[in-house]
Amino acid sequence: MSRKIVYTDEPIGEVEIVADTLPPPEALAFKEESVKVTIALSRSSVDFFKREAKKRGASYQKMIRRLLDEYTRANQAKVR
Repeated sequence: MSRKIVYTDEPIGEVEIVADTLPPPEALAFKEESVKVTIALSRSSVDFFKREAKKRGASYQKMIRRLLDEYTRANQAKVR
């Protein structure tokens, strides 16, 4: 059931201009260098990621890779 939107010609009040926070297209199009590795993971970890990826229509391998990337970013400053 859709309701019809009724527009009126009223003042909208104080307006706040918000800075553009989206990255430029060239920042989205980069392909980070990757390295193929062979790793043995526990069955329960792989099953978990496969389940979660299936729920979200994603790749479980990409989810694991992103998790490792986030862990690395969060801990790089601590190691230096």
